[in-house]
Amino acid sequence: MAEINVNRIKLSQLRALVAIARTGTFSDAASQLDLSQSAVSHAIATLEEELGVSLLSRGRQGAVLTPVGQQVTTEAQTMLSHLKNIGRKAQDAKGLQAGLVRVVGFRSVATHVLPVVIEEFRRQYPGISVSIGEGNDVRGAEEILRRGEADIGFTYLPVNDAFDAWELFRDDYVALLPKEKAPENTDAITWAQLTALPLILPLPDDGCRYNVDQYLLRHGQMVRPAYEVKEDSTVVSMVRRGLGATIIAKLAAEPIPEDVAVCTLPAPLQRVIGVITLSDALQTPPVFAFLDTLKATWQQQSESSA
Repeated sequence: MAEINVNRIKLSQLRALVAIARTGTFSDAASQLDLSQSAVSHAIATLEEELGVSLLSRGRQGAVLTPVGQQVTTEAQTMLSHLKNIGRKAQDAKGLQAGLVRVVGFRSVATHVLPVVIEEFRRQYPGISVSIGEGNDVRGAEEILRRGEADIGFTYLPVNDAFDAWELFRDDYVALLPKEKAPENTDAITWAQLTALPLILPLPDDGCRYNVDQYLLRHGQMVRPAYEVKEDSTVVSMVRRGLGATIIAKLAAEPIPEDVAVCTLPAPLQRVIGVITLSDALQTPPVFAFLDTLKATWQQQSESSA
């Protein structure tokens, strides 16, 4: 039995076979492929000749696949699908040679998360620019995405159904006290010890401040801040100078000076930091590439620090 030379099989023959299987007739397949019916008939005849088997049964009801024809058609569909994926990947690669990714978040993410991600992204896609903006309040990133002024946002989860969201990490809140005024056991600070000092908090429109206010209300602590400060670094510096204590997300406080005591809160508090995009937005290849780089880079960071 002569061996079949598959190298002589043409993509046009496979497309004709798949089109006939889909439409049921040679004429409809020809119309779908924008070919003449004779060209489709020739493609099938030469394919059957190359393979040495009958792929279709022809009759008044149209063309019906034979058992081997069904098997060959399944393989042909897979091959054509792979070919389409090759074209899509090549097209995506063309779209990754230049472009812009607009990212919006808040200070602690911009300072501690994004630099390592952008470093890796720049290494892979040197032609794509990245712009970074900051939201002014707890839901600032969401509003900026809604206005179409950014592609990717960092915010606190959960968010509503207008966004696709991925949890990135959870950040514990801690109490910071001047070291000389901190309790010996920093793992068990009490409300009385914490509220004995003037409280230094971010401004009311800050995301951290919102979480802290809700936290204090839940635990019946009616405490008014002695100072309201915009910058996280200024809050930490004021604690270091002995002006009071603060409740702050640990990432926002970094780097924490050695002469500032880090205490576990009387009750746990976390913020869930996530990445969001608009659900109905048509994202560009650079945006998808940035999201892939972000997830891969942060996973590596998490595994290395575990």
